[in-house]
Parts: sequence; structure tokens; C-alpha cells
Amino acid sequence: MTHPILVTGATGYVGGRLRRLLEADGKRVRCLTRRHTGLASRVGETTEIVEGDVLEIESLGPALAGVESAYYLIHSMGSGRDFEEQDRTAARNFGSVARGAGVRRIIYLGGLGHGPHLSPHLTSRQEVGEILRESGVPVLEFRASIVIGSGSLSFEMIRALVERLPMMITPRWVEVEAQPIAVDDLLAYLVAALDIPLAQNQMFEIGGDDRVTYGDLMREYARQRGLRRAMISVPVLTPRLSSLWLGLVTPLYARVGRKLIESIKYPTIVRDTSTLEIFPVHPRGIREAIAAAIRDEERGIAESHWYDALSSKGEGRNWAGVRFGNRFVDSRAREVNVRPEAAFAPIRRIGGETGWYAYDWLWRLRGFLDLLVGGVGMRRGRPAPDTLHVGDALDFWRVEAYEPNRILRLAAEMRLPGRAWLEFEVVPRNGASTIRQTALFDPVGLFGLVYWYSLYPLHSLVFSSMLRGIARAATGRPRRISGWHRPRRRRPSSAVR
Repeated sequence: MTHPILVTGATGYVGGRLRRLLEADGKRVRCLTRRHTGLASRVGETTEIVEGDVLEIESLGPALAGVESAYYLIHSMGSGRDFEEQDRTAARNFGSVARGAGVRRIIYLGGLGHGPHLSPHLTSRQEVGEILRESGVPVLEFRASIVIGSGSLSFEMIRALVERLPMMITPRWVEVEAQPIAVDDLLAYLVAALDIPLAQNQMFEIGGDDRVTYGDLMREYARQRGLRRAMISVPVLTPRLSSLWLGLVTPLYARVGRKLIESIKYPTIVRDTSTLEIFPVHPRGIREAIAAAIRDEERGIAESHWYDALSSKGEGRNWAGVRFGNRFVDSRAREVNVRPEAAFAPIRRIGGETGWYAYDWLWRLRGFLDLLVGGVGMRRGRPAPDTLHVGDALDFWRVEAYEPNRILRLAAEMRLPGRAWLEFEVVPRNGASTIRQTALFDPVGLFGLVYWYSLYPLHSLVFSSMLRGIARAATGRPRRISGWHRPRRRRPSSAVR
């Protein structure tokens, strides 16, 4: 029996696509994930899922047992201020257990950059490679520049800015040079790394065929989309101000946007071109990379998105020691004279471009307020307009449970003084259906109680109107506009450095 190939970060942008490539190639794949449910509905029949956390060393043994090759595709870009220490701990844990398990190679995807003065994010990415090498397991490290593909962090930023702003006020970092790589070329390198002879540590710099700036990327995107755009450079936009600005006009939120900007302020150019002689990969230029990304976006088939990873919500709050016991439940039901599949159809499409069936402007306001306090906001949308899987990001929620035509449960990822869920259940009744909508909130402390009671009248109004809107959509009646509502312009469902 062949040894399994371990893929960490399999819920992320690169890891999700790599897993599917390995499965299609007939490889025996094992995925390490913190939550089994986030992958169970996505993997192939022969792929094994093992629950574990790189920050908990005792959980890594089962994942690495019998593994000869392991992909390390983990980083803490979405975490809080101590992300560097989390990256160090995770790499030490993984390297230590990998050595003990007899792993023969670790394939690591790091960040490209040279010199002593790099962003904290890029510095951490390169430090992780050093720590993995110190484990004694041979490490094949790729250092990549900007990744261009449908759903990537950088492409999503470029697309949103160019599509929405006829004139852009741009900071200096827009004209810093980089060597972007198409996501398909990056994946080709990762797959080929399994067969490259590796007796000792090796590091390879990878990039596309062109050296360009973010400004060049935006101009090329505009050219291919037939858009006329003006860019005016100003020197006063700091990374913090730029990240807040990006959060207002793109799907990025301030925390991730700031780390992205801090990284792209530094040139990411390939200096060592030996990779082209060793690997059977011929990287494409930006025209081909952007064209491929646009095609996938327009067809709505982005295989993965930068926000798919559970870490995209940021560092989750540690609830250890917090006492819950005052759970509030707001539940209501409505009967509709249609079969369960018809009753569930509008629930399946909720969020994103479809909206929330009532008071969409209030949902967007809540997302904007969440963005201001460092939350994810509403701009993540949803991966696809008509399908859902457990683990999908959906606006400022995450799909926690999903059974077609029966149940959808969303866990809140917005900033809250507690924990919250929103659940929809469809129950068949004598040829008709009952739609039950339930909001649950676990408050923390006095502020949590104040939050619930002060907003309960508004929640009651919004949730009751939403249920009526879902019922109307299920029975095929036109949607009524509750409150002030401005339909959003339809755009393809979207968008790693």
C-alpha cells in the first residue's frame, strides 16, 4: 500500500486546490484539519480526514503516522498580534512530530522577499521555513510572490478596486515591483515537488514570467475588461489607512488588508532562476494569468477563495473559563404550501448577492460596523450562488451544519459579546412544509445581556420579516422590499496573496 500524502491547510485557498489535484491524480491523500465537518462533504472517497491542530502537539501523531511526504501550507495571517509566535509554535510542533514519525520530506510554501527589512508577515513566513529545517526532516521550500487566480486575495483586491473605482487614489506601494505567479503554475510546482530528488534541504524561488507592479496588474485587468481607469499616486496613505480604505471598497477587512499591504510594500522578485532548470514548469505571464482568473470568475467556478480557510475569520476567542447559561432563543415558524425542496431553495441561496430577504441595508450596516471594529464585515459573500458546504464562509457567518432540503445552521464570525447561531429547518407536513427559523445567542457578561435586550426589538423585526421573505420566495411570489433597499449590482462570486 502506498504511503498517504499529508496536506495541511486543506481548507485554504492553495491547499483546497492542491488536494483536488492529488485526488484526481490517484494519490492517497490525508488531510489535517481542526474540524472534520469542514471537509467531510468536499473530499474524495479515498481521502482520509484527521482532526488535529498544529498548535496542539499531542494531536499531530495520528495525522503524520505512516506519512513520507507532507505539505505544510499553514500560516497565521488572519490571526491577531501574536501571529509570529503562533507560527513558530506550529512549525516546531509539526517538525518535531514529523521527525519522530519518519517523514522523509516536508514541502513548504513560504513568501518571497530579500534583505533584513521585510514585513512581519514575510519575516514570519521565512522563519517558519528555518524552523522546519531545524527539525531534521528534509524540507523543500518554495518562496512565492503574489498569487493570481480566481478567488485569491491579491486578485480579489485588484478586481474589486478596478471594477468599483473609475479613479483611484493610490499609495506608493502600488508601484513596488513583484513577480506574480498564476495559481495553476504554483500548483504545478507543488505537485512536481513530490518527485524531485531530495536528500537535503532545498529552497526555490518561484514567480511568473513578468516583473510588474500592483499598478501594472490593475491596468492589465482594466485593459482586459475594457475599462478606463485613472490612478493618482499620493504619499500619505499609511498601511493602516490603506487597509481601512480597502476594507470599504473591497471584500478585504482591515486586519488582513493591513498585513497584505505591509507585505507588498517590499519587492518580491525572483533572483535565483535555477527553479526553471529543475522543475518541468513554464510559468505564464500576467496577461495569461489574469485572463484565466477572469474566465473562472465570470463562469462562477472559483475552486477556492482566500477566505475559505477557517483562519480567515481571525483569531477565535478562547472561551475556556467562560460560563454560559443564559442562552437566548428567538424561534419562529411559517407554513408554506410547497414541498420541502422548494421551501429550502431560498434558504440554500441566502446571503451574498441574494441578500437576506428583508432589510438588506441593515445587514450591510451591521457588516460595516463589524468592519470598523476589526471584524470580517459582509464583503466575503459566498463561494457559489446556489450551493453550500459545511465550512463555507457566508458573509459574516460560517456554515456549521448543512443537510440539503432540511437544515442550514450558521455560526457567527462577526464581533459579538458572546456566541451566536442562525438556523433554518424545513419539516415536511402533509404535502406542505414548515420553515422554522431560530436565532440563538450565548451572551458573555453584562455587555452581552445589554446587547441582546437592547437589540431584541430590531432583531425581532428583521428576523420575522426575513422569514416572511423566505416564505414568499419559496412559493414563487415576488419579494417585497422591507425598509430602504438598494439592489446590489450583480457580480461573479469571488475571490492568497
